[in-house]
Amino acid sequence: MKPRIEHAKIPSGLMGAMYGLEKYLRTCGLPANLLHLIKLRVSQINGCAYCIDMHSKDLRAAGETEQRLYLLDAWREAPFYNDRERAALAWAEAVTLVREGHVPDAVYEEARKQFSEEEIANLTLAVAAINAWNRLSISFRTVPGEYQAVQGKA
Repeated sequence: MKPRIEHAKIPSGLMGAMYGLEKYLRTCGLPANLLHLIKLRVSQINGCAYCIDMHSKDLRAAGETEQRLYLLDAWREAPFYNDRERAALAWAEAVTLVREGHVPDAVYEEARKQFSEEEIANLTLAVAAINAWNRLSISFRTVPGEYQAVQGKA
C-alpha cells in the first residue's frame, strides 16, 4: 500500500490541532492505558490498520497482556476486563457507532456508575479524537508497521 498523503505533507495546522487534543487527553486525569484501550477498540471498529498497530504497541509497551489485546474485539465475552473498562469500552463503541442507537441511555447509565460527568466528557473527546485520527489515517492510507512505542510509557 502506498500512502496518498505523506505525514510530512499534511498541513501543520491540522496536525497541531490533533496533537493539541492528544496533549489535553494526556493531562485530563484518565489513565493512559484506559485511553489506549478505547483507542484500540475504536480503531478495530473503524478498520484503521495504522492506529491498531500503534495502540497495540503502546499498550504492550505499557505492560498490557497479549491475552487482553487479542480478546479486545470480544471484550463482552471475555472475563479479563474490569467494570470500569467495560463501561468505557461500551461508551466508546456507542459513540463511534452513534448512528446505531444514538448512544443509548443504558450505556450512559453504566458509564455514570464508573465515571464522573467530567470523565465521561473526556472519554467522549478521546473517542472523537481517535475517530478523527482513524479517518485521517484511512483516507491518507497511512502505512502501518513503522511506529515504535516507548517501553514503559503509555
